[in-house]
Amino acid sequence: MTTDTDRMTAQDALIAVMTAVSVSDQRMRTAELVAIERIVIHLPVFAGYDVERIKHVAQTVLDLLTEEDGLDALFGLVRGALPERLFETAYALACDVAAADGTLREIELAMLEEIRDQLKLHRLLAAAIETGARARHQRA
Repeated sequence: MTTDTDRMTAQDALIAVMTAVSVSDQRMRTAELVAIERIVIHLPVFAGYDVERIKHVAQTVLDLLTEEDGLDALFGLVRGALPERLFETAYALACDVAAADGTLREIELAMLEEIRDQLKLHRLLAAAIETGARARHQRA
């Protein structure tokens, strides 16, 4: 994502955050992929988004996470592309993806904490977002 025509957009940054949470445990689960797809198709923040870009953004995230300091580079890209008004949205979407398969693993919780820290979200706000995600993904 280095050329002017291929620069990370705010929507790409949201995809990158969701992907980072999904792959944090070294495996993208089907439920998480379906959650990302559903989010992109239905939420207004993705109106007009070219869904073909998802694969490219996901590959960029995967490539970065294999590099030393790749996580820092990823968050640098995300913060550069994402307006501050969408930081809460990014965290909410990350929480939804993490909760989608019904199990939060330690590594996913650590990634959520990293996202929360990188986006400088207040802990009480983050707790409210987390509670909402947990409620939406509760099993009967």
